Amino acid sequence: MRADEVRGLSELGRLTLRGTTSRIAELHHGIADRAFGAVGPAGAPVKVVHDAVSGLAYSSVRLALGAGARATGALAALRADGVTVDGGPGGVALGILNGAHGDLVARTAPALAVSMHVRSAGRDVPVTTEALAAAFPDAGGRLAVFLHGLTETEGSWCFRSERHHGEPGITYGSLLHRDLGLTPVFVRYNTGLHVSDNGRLLDELLAALVDAWPAPVQDMVLIGHSMGGLVARSALHQAGGGTVEPRPWTHLVRDTITLGTPHLGAPLERGVHTLTHTLARLPETRPLAALLALRSAGIKDLRRGTLVEADWSGRDLDAAGPAEHTHVPLHDGARHFVVLATVARNPTGRTAGLIGDLLVPPRSASGDTGDDDRLAFPPDAVHRVGGIHHLDLLNHPRVYEQIRDWLVERPEGAHPPAPAEESAPA
Repeated sequence: MRADEVRGLSELGRLTLRGTTSRIAELHHGIADRAFGAVGPAGAPVKVVHDAVSGLAYSSVRLALGAGARATGALAALRADGVTVDGGPGGVALGILNGAHGDLVARTAPALAVSMHVRSAGRDVPVTTEALAAAFPDAGGRLAVFLHGLTETEGSWCFRSERHHGEPGITYGSLLHRDLGLTPVFVRYNTGLHVSDNGRLLDELLAALVDAWPAPVQDMVLIGHSMGGLVARSALHQAGGGTVEPRPWTHLVRDTITLGTPHLGAPLERGVHTLTHTLARLPETRPLAALLALRSAGIKDLRRGTLVEADWSGRDLDAAGPAEHTHVPLHDGARHFVVLATVARNPTGRTAGLIGDLLVPPRSASGDTGDDDRLAFPPDAVHRVGGIHHLDLLNHPRVYEQIRDWLVERPEGAHPPAPAEESAPA
């Protein structure tokens, strides 16, 4: 690890240890207050002594644990080998850490915070013509931009590659390159930030990418898994797609494909929100509510599929009641497709509608509110796949077959397959 990564990890450890001690202290005091309240005024002198002793004890533990974590981090930083934790299993761990607490990580341990970057061969690619040409030596003018979901990284698109394709490293991107000549561009981002923040960053990244791309960009397809689909929609919205003054890159977006994206929100996050508010009502359970409230801003945005800053800025996201929600229509000028999964083998049955892919129900993935705010996905642009779950949408032959079919048939006519001698990039 690099020294700054070690120091960041020790700072997170320090905050975790101190925070855990504080939550235990609050739980202790909540139970004690109820017990002394039941005793009545006669227990008041004992309560004063109890509170003083326990307060001193917990404060001492907090200070000791915090100082220990900081000292350990300082010593470990001296022995850091300078190799970033970003690659391999370390990259997966960073993706999970940032998804769960990415906003906190960005504030307190920036060395461990994931930033939005184009990725190739396990490395960040600077958005300059020289760096892009080196990373994409066969860069073409038709791009497929891939956006992963919550707690994931660009490596998640290889999910079960050997099982499905017989070898590692095969993704929808490599298959589209082989079959249709599209150049795959994988993006990594901090999934713990607000979706609207990531949408703004993606708008800036794609504008710079188009300007610096080694070949003239003819068109672009945005493919997002889960949260990635929300980030793509937010970027198009913030870039003014479909308005009288859009950013130039939005004109190049011919298609968007969302895979298990919670356009209307995720029931699991709604459940956690309700539980957090319920636990906060009692002193004994309030510390548990505080722990749940530490989940990232990105996770909280999944409650309603929040895409714009106005829906969260200046608001208590853990407060009771319905969340603000701005209806963001689909970007004009592009075709929009949905693939949704159900663990039930019959994707149109009652069971499929209830449990969906275990994380996102079909109505949310298809944007079907049943009222005027529904998203305008045409019926033939929504494809249901039964017998698979949420993560299977990242890399599954049945899903790819549908993606390919949609992208072969373009509005201007069928797109010819790539020459036979082309093969998927490593």
